[in-house]
Amino acid sequence: MIQQKKDFQSKPKKYSRRRFIGSTAAAAAALSAIPLNAAKRTVQPKTTSSSFKLKYAPTLGMFKEHAGKDPIDQLKFMADQGFRAMFDNGLMNRPPQVQEAIAREMERLNMTLGPFVAYADFKVKSFVIQDKEIQQMLAQKIKTAIETAKRTNAKWTLVVPGRYDERLEWDYQTANVVENLKRYAEICEPSGLVIVIEPLNPWNHPGLFLTKIPQAYQICRAVSSPSCKIVNDLYHQQISEGNLIPNIDRAWEEIASFHLGDSPGRKEPYTGEINYKNIFKHLHNKGYGDVLCMEHGKSKPGKDGEKAVIEAYRACDDF
Repeated sequence: MIQQKKDFQSKPKKYSRRRFIGSTAAAAAALSAIPLNAAKRTVQPKTTSSSFKLKYAPTLGMFKEHAGKDPIDQLKFMADQGFRAMFDNGLMNRPPQVQEAIAREMERLNMTLGPFVAYADFKVKSFVIQDKEIQQMLAQKIKTAIETAKRTNAKWTLVVPGRYDERLEWDYQTANVVENLKRYAEICEPSGLVIVIEPLNPWNHPGLFLTKIPQAYQICRAVSSPSCKIVNDLYHQQISEGNLIPNIDRAWEEIASFHLGDSPGRKEPYTGEINYKNIFKHLHNKGYGDVLCMEHGKSKPGKDGEKAVIEAYRACDDF
């Protein structure tokens, strides 16, 4: 156990949630500058494999060594390998015409789009206080997310409630988070867009308010809106609290989506300690039909790393 903690702490920056979102946003900007299908399409490896049982969702850029830089070609490659979903944290930052092109191709391929990030600032005490300026900023973020969702057929947008306040009692902060989420959920309700709040582990992200699934469950029950649910990041929750399957079951009514990544290391399944095959079987048996975002790195570089990711999900999906 001591050795495991040492191994995990040796690479906190490389696999941090903030760096993942930052790198995704940078990739989004780079991809946005590429004319869709402007270059000759890379030859795609074919597969005889059937679709996965669950909607595992690679992010754009995960298979760029095989598929090239064009996001449309990347979507085709994902579908060729049997993936039935995709997620893109930086979707809201892409030009509208790129968002629409991605949505058209996903509809053609019958793929589901996972949650995209509307707000994830880890430095601001955003939801735990009642600040008019911050509330106006967040309301505008939510309105932009609604417009993005309309263009892309997205169902969910992700929000991180920010830092806690060291000078304010915890229960007051919880009440403020609930009231703020009620306000933004009301903005979302007419469109059907769902805000998903994400608990993050305190090792990678010290100082954040939301860290555990029971805490997120309590908040969602208090908000009591169909537009406020949980994204359960199993990588983060293995670090924060473990007990993954019981917490899935207890919070089931409030969970809308999942994030994936093994721990330690935040790479594909079978590189750490989480028994993803059992978890996926459990979700399948419960009838889960929504997206599981593959928010992790690769254990190997280049095409070998991309093949390792596909093989890992094939192995986990064999139940």
